[in-house]
Amino acid sequence: MYDWIVLWEWVELAVRWLHVITAIAWIGSSFYFIALDLGLRQTPSLPPLAHGEEWQVHGGGFYHIQKYLVAPEMMPEHLTWFKWESYATWLSGFAMLVLVYYLGSEMYLIDPEVADLTAPQAIAISLGSLAFGWVVYDVICKSRFGDNNTRLMVGLYVILVCMAWGYTQVFTGRAALLHLGAFTATIMSANVFMIIMPNQRIVVADLKAGRKPDPKYGKIAKQRSTHNNYLTLPVIFLMLSNHYPLVFATQYNWLIASLVFLMGVTIRHWFNTKHARKGNPHWTWFVTVVIFLLIAWLSTAPMRTPPPETALKGQSLRFASAQGFGDVVSIIQGRCSMCHAAEPSWPGMMWPPKGVVLETPAQIAREARRIYIQAGITHAMPPANLSFIEPAEREAIILWFNSVGQSDQQG
Repeated sequence: MYDWIVLWEWVELAVRWLHVITAIAWIGSSFYFIALDLGLRQTPSLPPLAHGEEWQVHGGGFYHIQKYLVAPEMMPEHLTWFKWESYATWLSGFAMLVLVYYLGSEMYLIDPEVADLTAPQAIAISLGSLAFGWVVYDVICKSRFGDNNTRLMVGLYVILVCMAWGYTQVFTGRAALLHLGAFTATIMSANVFMIIMPNQRIVVADLKAGRKPDPKYGKIAKQRSTHNNYLTLPVIFLMLSNHYPLVFATQYNWLIASLVFLMGVTIRHWFNTKHARKGNPHWTWFVTVVIFLLIAWLSTAPMRTPPPETALKGQSLRFASAQGFGDVVSIIQGRCSMCHAAEPSWPGMMWPPKGVVLETPAQIAREARRIYIQAGITHAMPPANLSFIEPAEREAIILWFNSVGQSDQQG
């Protein structure tokens, strides 16, 4: 019995839950402080060196908040640092990348039709691309090109578009968009870890030593924080994209991802303008809807062709030659392939759920783990058992899957 498979599912769920919780904490604090910063007002009653203030009401009480653009005259006794939300989000996200895409590289990371890579090669490209993204971005920010923030944002967008296309030339569609999100999130978290926090520590050290802090450190941190502000919404979209084949499994997936970054800019521009009390730019929502409809139209392009029979290797080959595989193929083709087909025959269904196609023995062997979990040890599939899969058929799936584990132990 593959008890470790069940345990592994729970480990993935726990890490995913942690990632969502920490992401909510990071994104929530980021959104709040951006709104607070833009809403600050300068009043005659402000203390010396204070940049602005804001009155807010929440939880039955009133809050009076003041911001010092560089630093106050004296170091306060208690200072709250907002950093662990960012670090925990990236670390838990990277753990998910390892659990799902690195350890499940044959299923989720590598597509032989795109690039016939080994698992170590694919993982090396993944890790290298994340490091490459931060190094290039940081160098550009610190160069003369980065002196103009608008020019810098356009340059960053060009890099993201190139990476979107590049990832689709190496990984599966699902992994390509997920990696684009990880690429962007790495830049965002590294901004906090490598730039924003070190600069704030310099300011604090100057205050403790009785020196006047240099305003440049706050200016640099502000620039990186602004970049994070505009990148947040696209990252969320890309992290969710792996659940929707209409996003990742089309031939224009890289272009869809590129347009998503533009939607992030238009939506954040509306919020930022409102929070700064500079008007109500309704045009941003019109542009956002137009971009979204364009994305929906692009998603109707033909789905990526599934790998051919000859693409089977490694674990998939073992499942294809395992005892009972012929019976399982008959079961899946009879109970599942009416939906999980390149052109589903189920009424009202236009594409296979989650992009999973189960028409051929090769495709069924590749999806062995999913079949075992979704239709073997649980009754998640078929939904509401609409195709009337029998208990004996579920047992056949379990026996087939477990036979590979038993042969491994005997070998």
